[in-house]
Amino acid sequence: MKKTTLGTPLMAVALGMLLELPAAAAEAPADEKSNLLELSLEELMDEPVTSVSKKETRLGDAPAAIAVVTLDDIRRLGITSLPEALRLVPGLSVARITGNEWAVSARGFNHAFAKKLLVLIDGRTVYTPASAGVFWNAQDVVLEDIERIEVIRGPGATLWGANAVNGVINIITRRAQDTHGGLMSATMGSEDQPTIVARYGGALAQDVHYRVYAKYFDRNGLVDPTGADTPDSWSTTRGGFRMDWQRSAAEGFTLQGDYYEGQAGKRVSRISLRPASVQPLDTLVHNNGANLLGRWTRNYSDASALTVQTYYDHVEQGDGFGIEKRNTVDMELQHRFAWRERHDIVWGIGHRNAQVENTPSFNLTWTPERHHLKLSNVFLQDELKLVPDRLRFTLGSKFEHSTIGGTQIQPSGRLLWTPSAHQSVWSAVSRATRTPSLFELSSRLNVAAFQPGPASPPFLVSKFGNAQLEAEKMISYETGYRIETRRGVSLDVAAFYNDYQKLIDFVSEPVRFEATPAPPHLLMPAVFQNAVDGHAYGLELAGLWQVREHWRLTGSYTWLNLSLRPQIATENDSPQRQFQVRSYFDLFSHVQLNAALYHVSTVTPQSGGAQARIGSTLRLDLGARWYPNDSLSIGLWGQNLMNRRHSEYASQESALLTQVPRGVLGKIDWTF
Repeated sequence: MKKTTLGTPLMAVALGMLLELPAAAAEAPADEKSNLLELSLEELMDEPVTSVSKKETRLGDAPAAIAVVTLDDIRRLGITSLPEALRLVPGLSVARITGNEWAVSARGFNHAFAKKLLVLIDGRTVYTPASAGVFWNAQDVVLEDIERIEVIRGPGATLWGANAVNGVINIITRRAQDTHGGLMSATMGSEDQPTIVARYGGALAQDVHYRVYAKYFDRNGLVDPTGADTPDSWSTTRGGFRMDWQRSAAEGFTLQGDYYEGQAGKRVSRISLRPASVQPLDTLVHNNGANLLGRWTRNYSDASALTVQTYYDHVEQGDGFGIEKRNTVDMELQHRFAWRERHDIVWGIGHRNAQVENTPSFNLTWTPERHHLKLSNVFLQDELKLVPDRLRFTLGSKFEHSTIGGTQIQPSGRLLWTPSAHQSVWSAVSRATRTPSLFELSSRLNVAAFQPGPASPPFLVSKFGNAQLEAEKMISYETGYRIETRRGVSLDVAAFYNDYQKLIDFVSEPVRFEATPAPPHLLMPAVFQNAVDGHAYGLELAGLWQVREHWRLTGSYTWLNLSLRPQIATENDSPQRQFQVRSYFDLFSHVQLNAALYHVSTVTPQSGGAQARIGSTLRLDLGARWYPNDSLSIGLWGQNLMNRRHSEYASQESALLTQVPRGVLGKIDWTF
């Protein structure tokens, strides 16, 4: 793996250019008309979001802690994957575990399979019921096709259901009519070897638009603390399409689908009783999948609409121990209407069927190996205008029943006060639940084996699921304040207190004799139990300053305190403090210069059965994009420039501690 180093001279030159050179308007190709610097603060706050209330809402008036990552953010900072795009969100903890694994969570409980965060791509849930998390190495889109990524920090269960406990990530792609013409994109760098994207869109008829795409990437793995390459490279080939039929001004239909195949390197710990040992094993994890989604929308008026959506999702995902095969069919109906002038009501029903099969290994077994999961839900939400244009109260609840989580009721109340056109104050009280995963209900994981002496029998350390588990519960109290000033400054403040009950964790049981698997041995068991309570509270600040017409600074600071009873390892999985500063600068004509600085405080995640201390990190990315003409753009970025290499997180599946090296990235986009 060839490493490229960008040193202090480049950093000094780039920072000098950022702070001193005069600015001029940058013009962008036709496919890149989403330049944030062309929008005023008021226009930014007017940007629509849909994740908070399942209807289009002005960003500045959303009664929740919500942030948006735009296509312009992704382009300016040379972002190449969805998890790295999420690093831009205030209050979201994003840490790289290996070259193809990330830990992503909101407001604590970070983990490779963060169980309290719901992720959707164009309305399709990518959460896996087997592990209650997200396989980030299987989630990818053509980044140039992203319209925006909406991230709610805090519970969204009233509308989105169980597992939307600490947050919701909603990835929304662009309409087919917005991507006419062709795109060829090539990315090459110290990690990308390379990434190639080809896309073409057009019209089949006056009101029928389409696009098709193909994408391939081959990425190097990271390094170990000595600088040697680690076995975590990653490659994927994917393709897909989207078709939008706007039958009339009031009626539209979307059909889209994707197929992908990939493989990712991984080091796991292989457990053996002959002899009793734990040995590192480097393996290739294969994954593939396909999905097809259809959505019909009918707008009856500005305040009334009906949406029907269904999708099929097939997944085959390796985890280093076995393969999860999952087939999901999901159907959803949503209706919005106004009632008696002051009420804006949204209601909906949904049903999901999932067939899940997990192949066993000595490390990980499932009882049974096949599960048929059913989930049905209904939700109702009423937004009441107490004082027109000043005070609104939103009350709603989701009622959900599943074969593994039973019946859950998840209400929420939200109050929004807008004393002026440029200020808003909101508060919310919500109840959310997290359904136990199949892993927590019905698995056995052998985590270690050893033999104290020649005359001693071997010992096997195992963790067991528990079919009697109940859903985890949380009551959340939130409040926030937003203001836009006339001096080009906006501020967004959110504070929260979360009360957790019946959290799931392992509880040790007495040592006992076990005859199988052979040879006979002493078993040291631990069983999942609803054994932990606790609370979390914190503060999230985000600000934006329009310094000059073509220079914008954004920054954020978050503070988190998590306390659990009894104290367990996950209490320190998320950083207590984070801050970031980003600078977007349009330099001369056709040139953009951008920078991002990130700080994350110390975390101590689990690593191969023990805790690893990951020290605080400070990361600097610098980049420039040049638009020679209306069809071509060229980008160059230096990434992780503050340190030669640094660790961000640890793997629970082995003692290998990877580090993210300093790197360089170049990209060429051609539209035609």
